[in-house]
Amino acid sequence: MIAAGAPGTAALLVELGGILVALAVLGRLAARWGIPSIPLYLIAGLAVGEGGFVELLTARDFIESGAQIGVILLLLLLGLEYTGDELTSALREQAPAGAVDLALNASPGVILGLTLGWDYRAALLLGGITYISSSGIIAKVLADLGRTGNRETPVVLAILVTEDLVMALYLPLMAGLLIGGNALAITLEVGLAVTAVVVTLVIAVKHGSKLSALLFNRSDENLLLSLLGLALLVAGLAEQVQASAAVGAFLVGIAISGPAERAARTILAPLRDLFAALFFAFFGLQIDPSQLPAALPLAIGLAVVTSLTKLATGWWGAKRAGIDLPGRLRAGTTLIARGEFSIVIAGIAVAEGIEDDLGPLAAAYVLLLAVLGPLLARVSDQAARRIALSRRSRRASETDTG
Repeated sequence: MIAAGAPGTAALLVELGGILVALAVLGRLAARWGIPSIPLYLIAGLAVGEGGFVELLTARDFIESGAQIGVILLLLLLGLEYTGDELTSALREQAPAGAVDLALNASPGVILGLTLGWDYRAALLLGGITYISSSGIIAKVLADLGRTGNRETPVVLAILVTEDLVMALYLPLMAGLLIGGNALAITLEVGLAVTAVVVTLVIAVKHGSKLSALLFNRSDENLLLSLLGLALLVAGLAEQVQASAAVGAFLVGIAISGPAERAARTILAPLRDLFAALFFAFFGLQIDPSQLPAALPLAIGLAVVTSLTKLATGWWGAKRAGIDLPGRLRAGTTLIARGEFSIVIAGIAVAEGIEDDLGPLAAAYVLLLAVLGPLLARVSDQAARRIALSRRSRRASETDTG
């Protein structure tokens, strides 16, 4: 009966199937060439978006929903790698790095916006775009490169969580400034968002073992439904109060431990890979290629500056944690990627119509760093080895000279 039904369903299946097959081919090419799959997925999205070679007609809404689930699954599985005690310890230790991150990476965007003569609200939005790293892309990079257990990864995660906590303040504040809300309403929105994140974190740290025991079931089906349902529920509630859905999912992962955590990794990993691929494709799909050339010169300059500031942030944070040179370089390059949050902020600017040039600039900037970030993260080990070798050679020559 279904097969004989709506032609729209057939079109949806054809478009979705075509996208998945194309992503599979690109994933194989990435593996063969020894590069991350993320840039190829982004380019695939560009090819089927508005202004691309082929425009999706029916599958776009499905892919958008799948992309949101992809971010949630990426952060949920990343959270499974750590305990609540490890997270809170890293947050305490890396609070100074979080402050440095905000100062170094929001400033270039704000300064550029003001230099261009934009409204102060547009400049603040551009500052948010340059500040926030992509937790979705970074989670995928860490998994692909096998770095989830590295010493520098808790530093990276602490900085990412700090950024998301800042977003819990920033997004309601900007919404109030854009719609002209009064100070009391803005304060209440910000307070509610922060309270939601803190309460979720406390539950994850204090009652994670009880939650894990409650969720665990020897039936894979029941465990999958329980874990995925809880992650989506918490992420959705976080989004409702202007907090980050990604942070909500990450904290659910933090709360899960023991047998439930081990089983969850096995059950959820294939789902994560499927929906994460849709997330990266949808990210590219939202960008109109025809708008990119005019914005490219400014975007390249901004990308260079903020790549260096992110590198400095990760390097400094890892150095404070006593991590050696390769780990510092890995931390810095891992943080370079910008992604979903930057696009969300740019979308706010476009919807409010406060600065016509902000949307294309943000799109070009984010696309550059979404592609460049994973590539730099991949080559960071080779670069670190060369730097270490160069230092040893220099010391040896100085010793011989002396």
